[in-house]
Amino acid sequence: MRGVSPDPQARPHPAVAHGNPSPVLVVEQLGRRFGRRAALAGLTFQVPPGRVLGVIGPNGSGKTTFMRILAGLIRPSSGSVHVHGHDPVRLRRDPRFGVGYMPQQGGIYPELTVRQNLAFMARLQGLHRAACRQAVDEVLAAVHLDDRAGDRAAHLSGGMQRRLSLGGALVHRPGLLLLDEPTVGIDPELRQDIWAHLHRLANDGTSVLVSTHDMGEAMRCDSVLLLREGHALALGPPDHLMQATQATDLEAAFLALAHRHAAGQGMHDAHRVQATEGRA
Repeated sequence: MRGVSPDPQARPHPAVAHGNPSPVLVVEQLGRRFGRRAALAGLTFQVPPGRVLGVIGPNGSGKTTFMRILAGLIRPSSGSVHVHGHDPVRLRRDPRFGVGYMPQQGGIYPELTVRQNLAFMARLQGLHRAACRQAVDEVLAAVHLDDRAGDRAAHLSGGMQRRLSLGGALVHRPGLLLLDEPTVGIDPELRQDIWAHLHRLANDGTSVLVSTHDMGEAMRCDSVLLLREGHALALGPPDHLMQATQATDLEAAFLALAHRHAAGQGMHDAHRVQATEGRA
């Protein structure tokens, strides 16, 4: 994936601008219920700038609910979440703090062209006209859609629509990037490019949260949060979790930790994600 260069008019990430290593994301005893069902229960952790955190779990584990809370689309039932020290719901109305969100479905306007979709997202996040044009051109190249810029989104294949949705999350160069199953329906070569680009963003100070049930993709993350039925099983670098459970792969580690959780042993913290932690 061809890189997106920093926009000279773009605001720097808050943590980078002030030389502040404070966590980008702070989650404390987070819970969310839908009627009697607990979709999330008691999540507590922090994410510093410049990390790629995988939110890992099977379908129904609470990944999408968690992402929607972080994006400010729904409120938690209990506990708290702070992004750059602020309530995510308020951040949705304030483009000064960049949060990019790629939902599992949707996120694009079928009747608009590819370029119009990205320009709309950029203007919505407060980019001025000149900065908007530059950002759109760079993202079009980054997601390999520059040759389809004039096509209506409705005429794109499913994989191309996913790439457009990813571009919409990237176009304003957010300090926190939330990607819900970003590589579903995307070919293996482009998937490699996307992951390389995510790590470049992290190296530049962006915090990236990626939800997936693909354990192979989870191994690309600096750390992983393993979820099962809304509960956190473990948090730490994939290789540390494998060592802690004497597992040969992350899937086996997940199953071992799920068994421990069912036995009432609680969350395993192999290597807590702290603001002072270096990149794995």
